[in-house]
Amino acid sequence: MLIVQGQNIALNFGSDTLFQKVNFQIAEQARVGLVGPNGAGKSTLLKIINQELAPSAGKIIYKNNLRMGYLAQNPHFHSHNTIYQEMEHIFDYLKQDEQRLHHLEKRLSELTDTTTPQAQELLHQYDQLQIKFKDENGYGYRSEIRSVLSGFGFPESRQQEPALNLSGGEQSRLAFAQMLLEPHELLILDEPTNHLDIDTLNWLEKYLQTYQGALLIVSHDQYFLDHTVNEVYALENQTLKHYSGNYSAYLAQRDKDLALAWKAYNKQQEEIQKTEAFIQKNIVRASTTKRAQSRRKQLAKVDRLAKPKSLQPHVRFQFTTQQTSGNEVLKVKDLQTGYQNNELKQDITFTLKKHERLGVIGPNGVGKSTLIRTLIDQIPPLQGTIKWGTNVTVGYYDQNLNQLNSNKDVLHEIWDEHPTIDEKEIRNILASFLFQDDDVFNIVHDLSGGEKARLTLCKLALKHDNLLIMDEPTNHLDIQSKEILEQALQDFAGTILFVSHDRYLLNKISTRILELEPQQSTLYLGNYDYYLAKKAEVQALAASQDKPDLTTTAHPTTGQQNYQQNKLRQRQERKRQRQITALETQIDQLEQQITTLNQAMAQPENLKDYTKLQELQQQITTLTQQKNNAEDQWAQLIE
Repeated sequence: MLIVQGQNIALNFGSDTLFQKVNFQIAEQARVGLVGPNGAGKSTLLKIINQELAPSAGKIIYKNNLRMGYLAQNPHFHSHNTIYQEMEHIFDYLKQDEQRLHHLEKRLSELTDTTTPQAQELLHQYDQLQIKFKDENGYGYRSEIRSVLSGFGFPESRQQEPALNLSGGEQSRLAFAQMLLEPHELLILDEPTNHLDIDTLNWLEKYLQTYQGALLIVSHDQYFLDHTVNEVYALENQTLKHYSGNYSAYLAQRDKDLALAWKAYNKQQEEIQKTEAFIQKNIVRASTTKRAQSRRKQLAKVDRLAKPKSLQPHVRFQFTTQQTSGNEVLKVKDLQTGYQNNELKQDITFTLKKHERLGVIGPNGVGKSTLIRTLIDQIPPLQGTIKWGTNVTVGYYDQNLNQLNSNKDVLHEIWDEHPTIDEKEIRNILASFLFQDDDVFNIVHDLSGGEKARLTLCKLALKHDNLLIMDEPTNHLDIQSKEILEQALQDFAGTILFVSHDRYLLNKISTRILELEPQQSTLYLGNYDYYLAKKAEVQALAASQDKPDLTTTAHPTTGQQNYQQNKLRQRQERKRQRQITALETQIDQLEQQITTLNQAMAQPENLKDYTKLQELQQQITTLTQQKNNAEDQWAQLIE
């Protein structure tokens, strides 16, 4: 059953159109992701659905008495209620029913004769209220409150703290927890992963998978979308397009659609050009002018395909190395980081080899950034050794973006470090990071977080180091810029050590995971899914040791299955790319042969030889069929 349906929604600002002809529908218990480039209007569309804004055109149809929840961006708690009381307040209606039940129980206990009509009516009221109370989780809501608070990082030891004393990030988490417990049929979440660490995100994903209402989610966290939605609406080029599947499925289908659109467009353009050439050649000849006129009329009726558009101008860059490092890039042994009298005793030990990608994870405050600053010699180690390999050059990305001079303009932030490059080339490089035209004269201090992040990546790419040490590199980036960065890191020929809470990035590029905890560090082979699988194995082993009499059959965990599937997909992808390259080469060769034969047919000696022309035409037909077959195979592989 549909609970929300949008019909031809448009929003204009004066003469400017943000989006138009937007159609969508949300069913009961749907799991919908809303994606698109920054500035496309995702948050605005959410506000229209939540009835905070009115559309310029179109309408939205809602189920009668639909209960919607919308995650506030900057919530504040002003009362003196404790954290627990703020959550318990949601269930005031259940507390009232509980009091009514106790009142009815007291009246029933005072009855001497339960067969009278009045007594039967009282029993009926009690039974009905008890069923309602049970169905609405009246006997379990207090436990659910504690569970949700704990999942959002508020253990029982903190639940009696005043809510108004919480930090901004903690208040956002508490508002989110509060909204999850409210009885909504549709939950609208705009960037819900802000202020949440990895443990909370993992808990939240599991909770949302069993959430009873429908979900509509905007998020830059691709891993979160992959694990919470099963359909995607993409707001692109001023309109909305629907895709089945999670975020990764959307990316694959989007690329397939774009490839097919280009193929159809190019094929039509080729036919149009051939027709126009025929018309131009034959329109002036008396013997062929009627045919040319007929072709012209047919051409005028052709519904011309629009040139396919990419989502928006996007960052274009790659990381390259100037020299190759030795096989052993970095060796860390028994390292303790931090400051005197700190409580971190992790004894960090690992060896980083050439081409490896080591992802560092752990809860907030465990010392991930401190490890990075220790490695790049900003703070001294408390104990242990750090040994660098041969010819290692280090490029560092600071999550706080402090490597920029706030008083310079964008152009000179780059040019001053590379004075031998001429201005035109510097401006071309900056344009690939979306600093175009007069943007290069903007002062660094006035840039947004995303712009500063792109400028920092530009500086890093121009250094050509063979080891990248990056602290939260996807912070501040929109989802499209993240995709470009992920691809650039995948293609990088050097070595990477990075701290991140971005599980999609960790999963996509990590070859090993280093988990930091307050009193230990643990190294895992593989990507993030494999790390989860090994953690699950450890927990299962601990559980089996607690119950030694139970016999269990080992099944691969979800993380292990994902890891193996990822490996298989990578092999298949490499094979697919080789086949695509071979087909593209074959198509080019066939086109060249066809061109050569067409030129041969135009030679005067062949024009007089009917038999020769037939032979040449037969060869062209055969080669054209081979080319068409190769193009069909190419299209299938692209899909």
